[in-house]
Parts: sequence; C-alpha cells; structure tokens
Amino acid sequence: MTEVYDYAAVGVGPANLSLAALGDNVENLRGVHLEARESAAWHPGLLLPEATLQVSPLKDLVTLVDPTSRYSFLAFLAAEGRLYRFLTARFPSVLRTEFDQYLQWASRTIPSIEFGVEVRSVSQRDGDFVLRWEHGEVTARNVVLGTGQTPFVPACMRPHLCSEVFHAGQYLLRRRELSDRAVTVVGGGQSGAEIVRHLMRLAEPPRSIDWITRRPGLLPMDDSPFTNEYFFPGYAREFHGLPETSRRELLAEQKYASDGIDLATLEDIYRERYRHECLLGRKNWLRLMCRSEVRGCERLSHGWQLEVQGPEPALVRSDVVILATGYEYRLPAFMRDLAPRLAKTAEGLVVGEDFSLALDGRARGRVFLQNGARHAWGVADPNLSLLSWRSAVILNAILGYRRYNT
Repeated sequence: MTEVYDYAAVGVGPANLSLAALGDNVENLRGVHLEARESAAWHPGLLLPEATLQVSPLKDLVTLVDPTSRYSFLAFLAAEGRLYRFLTARFPSVLRTEFDQYLQWASRTIPSIEFGVEVRSVSQRDGDFVLRWEHGEVTARNVVLGTGQTPFVPACMRPHLCSEVFHAGQYLLRRRELSDRAVTVVGGGQSGAEIVRHLMRLAEPPRSIDWITRRPGLLPMDDSPFTNEYFFPGYAREFHGLPETSRRELLAEQKYASDGIDLATLEDIYRERYRHECLLGRKNWLRLMCRSEVRGCERLSHGWQLEVQGPEPALVRSDVVILATGYEYRLPAFMRDLAPRLAKTAEGLVVGEDFSLALDGRARGRVFLQNGARHAWGVADPNLSLLSWRSAVILNAILGYRRYNT
C-alpha cells in the first residue's frame, strides 16, 4: 500500500523550514519537505557581507512559538560554539550571512527534508494529493506551498535581460567587471540601497552610479514601536478579517513599515557619497533620480540607453543595469492541474484563516500557502516576523487540534 503522509511541503525556504522545525517536535506526524535545489539557500545573490536582518534574531524559525526548540537561532550559536563570542560582539543587527548559516544548519539537521526533488505536478487521487517528480511521487492528505516569490522585472526590461541587465537577486551570482563602468540601479527599497552601498565600497568602484526610483525620496523604514504591532499575530488576524477594499488601502498606508530602507544603510550611503565626492573629488559620482521611472530601454553598440520619465526626463546611458524592482507571488507551475479550482479575487488567491486556499471539489485535506498572501494577511506576510506563528497555525490545522498556542 502507498504510504500517505499527513502533509507534503514544497520548497524549503525559511517559511517551510519553520514548518519542518516545528513539525519535527510532534509525535506521529508524518511530513515530507521537498526542495528542488541541492541545499538550502536564502537569496544567495543578495548575501552581501555588510547586509543585516531588519528584525530581531528571536524572530527565527521557532522561538516565538516554541522557545525551547532545538532549532532556535540561539541553539545554532551554541552548537557552533560561538554563543559567548556572539554576545560579546554586540552586533546592532545580525548579519544576514550568519542567519543564512543558521538556516542551512537547520536544513541539514531536520530529517523530513529531501533535497534535489523538483516537483513537476500536483493532482488528486481518491481525495488525497499526489505530488510527482521525474523519478517518483508521494501521496499526502495536505500540501503546503512554500516556493517563495518570483523576481519582478518591468515589462520594458524583460526583452533585454542578459549578463549586463539582471534582477538584483542575481547580483552576487554574476561575476563581472564593474571597475570604471557606468552602473544603474533601478529601485529605491532595501535591496537597491544595499547594492548601491556595496558598489560604493568596492576597492575599484564604478565610474558612476545612477540610482533611479519612483519613490519621492530615499525613505527610511518605519521601525517605531507602535508600527511594529503590524507584525503581531493579533493585528494580522484583524487585517485578515477586513473587507478587501480596506485591506488594499491599509497596505498602501503601511508600505514603509516593511518596504523602507533601514536607517543604518542610509547613513552608510550618505557617508560614502561624502567621501567619494568631497574627499576624493568625484563630483556627481552618485546621481539620485527620485520620482522617476524607466519607461524604455535600447541596446547600444556599447551598453544601454534607458528612457527615464520624471521631474526631468532623461536618457541614461549605462554599461550595467541592476533591477532592484522587488518580487511578486506567482502560483508555481506544478499547480497547473489544481489552479482552475482555486478561488480568486481581483487581489489574488482567497486565503483562509488557517492559510488554506479555497479549493472546490472533494478533498480530505487542504492546500496551504506560505509567504504568498500579503493581500490577505498584511505587510507581515512576506516578513520573518510571523514566520513561526504562521507555521504553527498551519500545523494546528493539519493536526486537527491545538498543538501550538497561536
């Protein structure tokens, strides 16, 4: 007889890694986590040496739900023999490279995770879900989607993607010569700011940097105490219960609670600009173009010409264009058989109180969605802040009883 798992999770980023860590503590729970890559990787193209978390390290895979878990960030530091030194270092924020090491450590430790398995399809059979890949399949009562978000590329730039025009998520994965070249960064959020800072600190920096953003300025993230209550479970539930129009309005109002630039990064960039322009004499070396949008792109014999519309329309010539234009959620291709049966609105998929998707037809279990419901659950959904809480909500739903206090 075919073994039927309680759930099968697809994708092993932080979201489903949290699910795996919390689920590992539950007796008699049969879960399997499938990941196409050969190892865990958390935005490897953006693991810049100076980049830090924008949240507390206690907002890890498990701590806010189960502080006693052996998969906490503190447990990782202790296991690696660096807990005392970490505390003594007094980092103002945790380096993202270290948090990535923590995620990799957890992924190697949890037995339910299988790497190198690329799910090709999900279908139903006798009320259960069947997940198939090239050389195998599993059957599960529930499915948890945790495949992450997809890089967003403006329509005018899609035909030109290449080794010199690419999304920011590929920044460290593409080796290229930037010395004495004109570089343009498009996007005024945290990723764009971190890349600009990194470019400014290169031993042999670019000849010039143009930084283009539709935003009215380089705006800081709102990290004040009352704003941070948007990242509480209670507020997320309150947001989820609002009418769709109200949720849409609030998302616009709360944009900079999650999508601004942290103050330390802005201060670093300002100081670097001062050093380059005032001390080294590189006048107008960093050009800031706010309230501006790239509307067109043309290939030149050497480099690219961008058509920029803003307060002062301009043609910007560049050798390298880095698109820090964010991410969007797309239902993965392997869901093509079930996609027509999923309820949708103008804002996106209909996501329930337990993060399950509304699926018509007969099924014993449910399809749950991780990190794809900002429209339904608010600004905290793609953030690490509610990572463990969301996984606990999903596990409680799969188990059919309140294993975790949510």
